[in-house]
Amino acid sequence: MAHRKPGKIKKAAEEAAAENHQEMPKAKRQRHAKGGIATPKSDVCQNCEKGGELHICEAQCHGAFHLECLGLMEAPKRKFICNECRSGAHRCFICKQTGEDVKRCLQPLCGKFYHATCVQKYPPTVMQDRGGFRCSIHSCITCHAANPASSSASGGHLMRCVRCPVAYHAKDLCLAAGSKILTPNSIICPNHFTPKEGCKDHQQVNVRWCFACSEGGNLLCCESCPASFHLKCVGIEFPEGKWYCNDCRAGKKPHYMELVWVKVGQYRWWPAEICHPQNVPPNVIDMAHDIGEFPVLFFGSNDYLWTHKARVFPYLEQDKSSSAKPSRGIDAIYKKALKEAALRYEELKAKKELRQLQEQQKNDKKPAPYKHIKMNRPVGRAQIFTVSPSDIPGCNCKATDENPCGRKTNCINRLLSCECHPAVCPAGKHCQNQCFVKRQYPEVEIFRTLERGWGLRNKTDIKEGDFVGEYVGELIDNTECKARIRQAQEQGVTNFYMLALDRYRVIDAGPCGNYTRFMNHCCLPNCEMQKWCVNGDTRVGFFALCDIQAGTELTFNYNFQIFGSGKDICKCGAPNCSGILGVQPKVTSKLSRRKK
Repeated sequence: MAHRKPGKIKKAAEEAAAENHQEMPKAKRQRHAKGGIATPKSDVCQNCEKGGELHICEAQCHGAFHLECLGLMEAPKRKFICNECRSGAHRCFICKQTGEDVKRCLQPLCGKFYHATCVQKYPPTVMQDRGGFRCSIHSCITCHAANPASSSASGGHLMRCVRCPVAYHAKDLCLAAGSKILTPNSIICPNHFTPKEGCKDHQQVNVRWCFACSEGGNLLCCESCPASFHLKCVGIEFPEGKWYCNDCRAGKKPHYMELVWVKVGQYRWWPAEICHPQNVPPNVIDMAHDIGEFPVLFFGSNDYLWTHKARVFPYLEQDKSSSAKPSRGIDAIYKKALKEAALRYEELKAKKELRQLQEQQKNDKKPAPYKHIKMNRPVGRAQIFTVSPSDIPGCNCKATDENPCGRKTNCINRLLSCECHPAVCPAGKHCQNQCFVKRQYPEVEIFRTLERGWGLRNKTDIKEGDFVGEYVGELIDNTECKARIRQAQEQGVTNFYMLALDRYRVIDAGPCGNYTRFMNHCCLPNCEMQKWCVNGDTRVGFFALCDIQAGTELTFNYNFQIFGSGKDICKCGAPNCSGILGVQPKVTSKLSRRKK
C-alpha cells in the first residue's frame, strides 16, 4: 500500500491524461466530408483504439479507421468503405463473430452489428417489433440501473466503450470506477478487466454471510462481485454454470466518491473511499494497475491501494453502527476507520441530498399520472362482498352518550375493528364509527421528498388514533397480481403499489387510487395499517400511531417481502432504520415505548 503524502494533493495523471485524451485539431474535427475525418462521436480507430487522423466508412457501419491500420497508403479517391461493409459479413460487436443472424442497431448513424442473443444481455437495450433493437450504447447504464423508466439515461454527453455496448454520462457520478479514458468520447469500461494468473489481489473474494439475511451457512456466490446469498433468500434452485446477482446483471459498478468495504490479503473487510485518479498523489498513479482497477483510500490508516470490483462491496446506511472493541494495534486503527467512514458517509449523503434537491427544483414535475378514485374498483374475477344490514351486528352504544361509538368508548364493533352501519347502530347519525363510509380524512397534500420520490403530508394536526385515510385501488386476484408484476419487471418498472387484502385479493393502487398511494415506508412510522370489516367486506385504512403536527410526512411500515437477490435500500432516516427494505428495524427505547 502507498502512504498518503502530506501537504496539498496535486492533480495526478496530468501526463497520462494528456497522453490518453488525444483530441484532434479543430480544423480536422470539423471536416467530415467524403472519406473525411471522423466526427467526435467516432474519435478512435476501431483497430488500434487510438486517436489521430481517422477516416469514416461511408457505408453501413460508420466505423473510424487509420489508413495504416487498413494497410492503405493513401485515402481512396471515391467513397471510403471498410472491408466488412464491402463483403457484407459484419461481426457482432460483442462476441466478434459473423453470421447471417447478425443485425444492425436501428439507431440512425449507430452502425453497430449484433446477434440478438448477445445484445439482450445488456439491460439498456430496447427490443422492438420484427426482431429489431436499439442497442445499449445509446444510454447511460448507471442511470438506467438506478431508474429504468427514466428518459434521462439516453440524454446528454455519453462516453462509449470501444469494446462493448456500454456507455456512461461524462461525469464522475455516472462513470464506472476503473474505466480507462481514451478520448473525451471514448473509454474502455471495467468489463474488460483481466485478472493476472498468480496475483492474489486479482482473485475474487465472496463474503461468508448472506446479503439478504446476514446469516452464514451454505451460500450461492456471485461470480462478479463479493455478494453471497442463501438459495431460499433468492428463491431459486441451485443454478447450473455461473451465476450473477441482480446488481451485476443490471450493470451496476462501483463509482468514484463512493464508500466501499475492501478485502486485502488476510485482513478483515476494511472501509475505504474510491478516489478519482486525478485526486491521488503521483506516487499512487505510478503504482502498477490495469483496466478495471481503481484507487481506494483506506480510513484509519490513510493508505492507498489499487483494487477492482470483485474485492469491494458498497458501504450502506446500517454500516454506520458497526463497532469494534477498543484495544491496541490493528484493532485501534480499525475502530478509527469505522468512525471516519461513518462521518464521511454522512458528509457524502448530505451532498447527495443537496444535489438531488437542486435537480428536483430544476425539473419540478408532477407525479406520474393515475386516476383518482374514492373506493375500490373490482377488476376481472375479484369481487367486492356485501351483506344485508340485518346481518351486520349492532352495538350497545346510545345516541345520548358523550361520544357514541367513539375511539375511547367500549363500542363492541370498534373493539372488533368492525364499522357500524347507519341503519343498525343505535346511535344513528351520531355514531362516530363510520369513518370509512363517510371518508372522514384529514386535509393532506402531495410533496416532493429529497430521496424517496413523492410523499404525503398532513396540512392539519392529527391526534393519536385518528383515521388518516383508506387505501383504495383496483381490486385484483392473485393470478392478475402475478401477471402485473411479471409485466412490470419486463418493462423495467420499479415502483409497486400493491397491498394484500386477504389470501385471494390484492389492492393495486398503481393505475388508480387516492392520496394514500403516496405514503412512504419508515422503520419508525407515525401511521399504521389496519384491516376493518365494513359492510361485510374487508377494507384497509391508516390510523395515526402518535400525535402528528401539520406539515409532517405520513409514513407506515411496508412490511416489504423480498423476492430474489435484489436489495432495496431503505432511506427513511429513522434512528432504528434497518438500512434495507424487508429487514426488521432495530428495537429502540422510543419504539419500545410506542409499542407499549
